[in-house]
Amino acid sequence: MAQPFTLPDFYVPHPARLNPHVEEARRHTKEWARGMGMLEGSGVWEEKDLDSHDYALLCAYTHPDCSSEALSLVTDWYVWVFFFDDHFLELFKRSRDREGGKRYLDRLPAFMPMDRGSAMPEPTNPVEAGLADLWARTVPSMSDAWRARFAVATENLLNESLWELANIDEGRIANPVEYIEMRRKVGGAPWSAGLVEYAAGAEVPAAVADERALRVLRDAFSDGVHLRNDLFSYQREVEDEGENSNGVLVLEHFLGCSTQEAADAVNDLLTSRLQQFENTVLTELGPLCAEKGLGPEQAAAVLAYVKGLQDWQSGGHEWHMRSSRYMNDGGKVGARSAPAFGMAAASIRPTLRSETARLRSHTHVPYQYVGPSLLPDFELPFDTTLSPHLEGARVRIVDWSRRMGILEAQPGVPGSHIWDEERLVAFDLPLCAAGLHPDATPGELDLASQWLTWGTYGDDWFPVVHGRARDLTGARLANERLSLFMPLDGAGTPEPVDALERGLADLWTRTSAPMDAGARRAFRTAVEDMTASWLWELANQVQNRIPDPVDYVEMRRMTFGSDLTMSLCRLGHGRKVPEEVYRSGPLRSLENAAADYACLLNDLFSYQKEIEYEGEVHNGVLVVQNFFGVDYPTGVRIVHDLMESRLRQFLHVAERELPVLYDDFGLDAEAREILAGYVLELKHWIAGILIWHRGCRRYREQDLRRGTGTPCLLSGPTGIGVSAARVTALFAPLAGGRV
Repeated sequence: MAQPFTLPDFYVPHPARLNPHVEEARRHTKEWARGMGMLEGSGVWEEKDLDSHDYALLCAYTHPDCSSEALSLVTDWYVWVFFFDDHFLELFKRSRDREGGKRYLDRLPAFMPMDRGSAMPEPTNPVEAGLADLWARTVPSMSDAWRARFAVATENLLNESLWELANIDEGRIANPVEYIEMRRKVGGAPWSAGLVEYAAGAEVPAAVADERALRVLRDAFSDGVHLRNDLFSYQREVEDEGENSNGVLVLEHFLGCSTQEAADAVNDLLTSRLQQFENTVLTELGPLCAEKGLGPEQAAAVLAYVKGLQDWQSGGHEWHMRSSRYMNDGGKVGARSAPAFGMAAASIRPTLRSETARLRSHTHVPYQYVGPSLLPDFELPFDTTLSPHLEGARVRIVDWSRRMGILEAQPGVPGSHIWDEERLVAFDLPLCAAGLHPDATPGELDLASQWLTWGTYGDDWFPVVHGRARDLTGARLANERLSLFMPLDGAGTPEPVDALERGLADLWTRTSAPMDAGARRAFRTAVEDMTASWLWELANQVQNRIPDPVDYVEMRRMTFGSDLTMSLCRLGHGRKVPEEVYRSGPLRSLENAAADYACLLNDLFSYQKEIEYEGEVHNGVLVVQNFFGVDYPTGVRIVHDLMESRLRQFLHVAERELPVLYDDFGLDAEAREILAGYVLELKHWIAGILIWHRGCRRYREQDLRRGTGTPCLLSGPTGIGVSAARVTALFAPLAGGRV
């Protein structure tokens, strides 16, 4: 069969090395697979299949420095996960048997007990038998924290197979953002990252395991692994198995381009994710270790983990070039031969495309003339109304802002008079709140308007106070101080030194008082995530670096406050909806799709303000222009297409996936009604944000020329571009009367 495209020129920045214990691992894993029932008689594999795939070679390349015992165990894990993939395909994907697949998957967590020594059920198939054996052999040498992380990654890998099955059943191709999200789970690379910790003897300290830098390293690593696999497996998955969960197919469909062009675009995205990994290691990892006070041994473990992830990328590429499982004509050598270091070394170099993209992301010229923002037609299949209390809220927000000190210069801070009453009125943030929450009482609408004002002011404040001076240390310290004004136990707070601290102290006291301890903690974390995103923006601005597209979208969600939306809305839902429902893939997908639509909407409206007047690098249209090397109108078209795709995703989840989720969890009528109300709230939220953008005086050229759009002296990311949708997300429940 002819190859559907020519494999691109891959960016492989580290050499592939081979573990010397590869033959021992081959012998061991064949005996183990046969003992688990994965070979003769399984209906899935014969011995020749295992030999041709050569997972021992994969593990020997991806874990070149581990011991013979560790290599054999890791190889068994990979044999198990690949067998699971093929087993699930034969039993459920080919027959489109979702119910049977769910029953099959529901049993597997029982073979990963959290309590050491807990009993397991009797295995009924090779997948269950293999998981039981592997869990018992692996967890004794790892901490409880690692065991919990690895179990979650394994469950995600297994359970998201239902998402793939649903897409096949519907004949539906995911949009690019949705695909990246789901591919991380079903693709298993976060799971692989957990095994890197085991094989490298480099468990990531709990103090940093969930921080942005480590999260980005895991995600960038995962995306690199998956996108590379998509390029090699396109022929097998799409043409043979009928899969539609493949990145090449996703971009081919989304961009309306040829298969070769889509493959090149996937490789560009793969390169971008590897360069994001490098940038995170060089710019974020050291400061994080110092900030968290890691000792030499802990810091060394983090670096060993990073090295393990780099080894995996290079070794995984080498294995794909050798394995008979994939499309690799022209690059394949004998799967059982000695390592071809000449071939591997030849690819350890920058490529023209990779370095052109890297250079482009750091050489953006700020303050270019672009003219009025190009706005496509925005069509929503739903609408919202405005609160009848809007006019009163407009008057009262001026009084509150004046009392907090937002409308005046801050003592001892030159150039800090960034807002005045004219600018506040022009922004018209109560209009946004009134559209989001049409049923709000006057008090609830005031609280929502005040949170919107505080968040937007803070987003403008940080670039003025810290961005112009490149004062990242001062910005970090200022951000840390904000947490002091959100006590969890009702304790006192320091005396505020500026309007930002004073406004937060006032809002926190009134908002958090009715919450229980768990809700208050989740609420504070969401606010902290939002304010920490201002530091990420400043760091990119200092580097004059246009963000990687995946990192951009995901950080925009964090600045958007989606976790805050979820935690606050749950307060109104009480305990009638199980917590695990909110953690499920469909609910997170619903919220992320709404967030992405609103953020990209803002990017379209704010393009002139941010690019021409502020010298900004954080705008989705600019990110698309930089990544694809296209002009402004083409960037607008791609962003608008992605918005519409995300809106379709939102409606698809609401109409198709949530009913299945309700059945999967056996929810009663009351819980289903609560979640249906939540979908309606998010529809109001999306429609309200569109109304605000059309009605406020922040983005039109005449307002920018007058200076009411935003202060032109800023040299950094400003405005509601990352605040409006973000902070409005805080108040769906507040303005709805649930707190």
